[in-house]
Amino acid sequence: MAKDDKKANSGEEAPKSKKKLMIIIIVAVVVLAGGGYGGYLAFAPKKSSATATATPSLTPGVVVVLDAITINLADGHYLKLKMSLQATADAGTELDGSQALDLAISQYSNVSEATLMSNAQREKTKAELLKKVEKAYKDKVMDIYFTTFVIQ
Repeated sequence: MAKDDKKANSGEEAPKSKKKLMIIIIVAVVVLAGGGYGGYLAFAPKKSSATATATPSLTPGVVVVLDAITINLADGHYLKLKMSLQATADAGTELDGSQALDLAISQYSNVSEATLMSNAQREKTKAELLKKVEKAYKDKVMDIYFTTFVIQ
């Protein structure tokens, strides 16, 4: 009869241990699948509709060198500015820079000398000018370069 008790006890423990093992396996699979999906979302390249429609071409084209201009700053100071436009490949070889020069004059006229002496502020105003130029040229200009920036 002792043998019958051992068989009965081992028979009851086997289904319980199989259930526990199945639960552990199922939980492990769910955790691994969730971690894999979370990793995919975290590291997958993000696509936004704004960049897909607003970026026609990021291939650089010709660099258009513009003439130097002198701009009146505040307090009787002057800014001598010479810049170049980095056109996109879609812009072609001919790009009129007069509109960019006019935007630069508007951007820097009556700005104080102290404001433009700071690197951070100069970069901020350059970024603002770039946004205006990109808008004016309908994304045919991808960057601007200051080749001369002298304050007197």
